[in-house]
Amino acid sequence: MNTIMRKSVLSVAGLAFAGGVFAGPIAAHANPVDAKPVAVAVQSAALKPQGEQSHIGLNGEQTANVKAIIAATKKAGLPERAAVISIATSLQESKLENLGHLGDMNDHDSLGLFQQRPTSGWGTPEQITDPAYSTTAFLKGLKQVDGWQDMPLTDAAQTVQVSAYPDAYAQWEQQATDLVAQYWNS
Repeated sequence: MNTIMRKSVLSVAGLAFAGGVFAGPIAAHANPVDAKPVAVAVQSAALKPQGEQSHIGLNGEQTANVKAIIAATKKAGLPERAAVISIATSLQESKLENLGHLGDMNDHDSLGLFQQRPTSGWGTPEQITDPAYSTTAFLKGLKQVDGWQDMPLTDAAQTVQVSAYPDAYAQWEQQATDLVAQYWNS
């Protein structure tokens, strides 16, 4: 059971206990009522896509990069949520294209699927433009974020990437979720 779910269940249980403590003495003297259990659906707000969602069509190279991100996530022993965060991040940073040096259009010396920078310690240009390496580097950063599994995608991605546009990752969550659902087991 994930942390959000556990906290939600414990909160509901706490409210039920508190209600019983306060209503208990009164309810103990009331006539019994035919009551049926009510199912309560608990869904984590942190795992719902935030805001308006964007979507792009993918070509063969982009689809191969999705599969490389998923393979690296599995190899790292991380769950599907890590792949969703990674793919959404790459959608924002490069539209899932393995970017080489873009000359004047380049953001400093950013390269690869995640626009990682050699001068920021992400690796060599050759490493950063290797989808498996760049994903593993991103995931290493993600694992260092306390509670990344339960936080909004944009917060988890921003903590790793430190982008000038921290809220931009959220718009790709639905497409990233759909891509992971489509390719995780293939």
